[in-house]
Amino acid sequence: MTAINPNDDAENARHAEKARKHKAARDKIMATKSGEKGLLIVNTGTGKGKTSAALGMVFRHIGHDMPVAVVQFTKSEKWDTGEARLLAKFPELVTLHIMGEGFTWETQDRERDIAAARKGWERAKELIRDDRHRLVLLDELNIVLRYDYLPIEEIVTFLREEKPADKHVVITGRNAKPELIEIADLVTEMTLVKHPFRQGIKGQKGIEF
Repeated sequence: MTAINPNDDAENARHAEKARKHKAARDKIMATKSGEKGLLIVNTGTGKGKTSAALGMVFRHIGHDMPVAVVQFTKSEKWDTGEARLLAKFPELVTLHIMGEGFTWETQDRERDIAAARKGWERAKELIRDDRHRLVLLDELNIVLRYDYLPIEEIVTFLREEKPADKHVVITGRNAKPELIEIADLVTEMTLVKHPFRQGIKGQKGIEF
């Protein structure tokens, strides 16, 4: 394999011309993008990182001193998570509600899970309507929708008709409903390629929680 010579003038000139054309094309595209709106964002798929990516947006908002709200639909207050610890350090910017009872296979009580999901959704609607919050994260809402603990029609109707035009709403969890994907502005599907769980490695602090 031939090593790249950083002093190759011809290659450097080709690179500079290619970069110039790329920048010109990019600038032309960006010149057409001037609008702003509150986005409905869905992170789904079997791969890891759905909540982590959503929390990245939460922390960006905090960095810009923009208030955010987070509703966690499956995590329990009994869980000691890194994100809850960090979010608690910004009480003036973060409203955090941990509304879950744990995973459904842990509670083994469908009525209890449905009640928790309903309580979380009612709180979520209040936060989305509240003008104070620029972004609202509905963590693992897709999970409760997957089990039909909440009617998808109700969620879609509310998001379509009552979400403020400038409010960002981020929804995470596997198996996003097609109806939700249809109305979303941005949908990202995390694809599982490899996972340490399959190698017998348990969830670890700082990675999973």
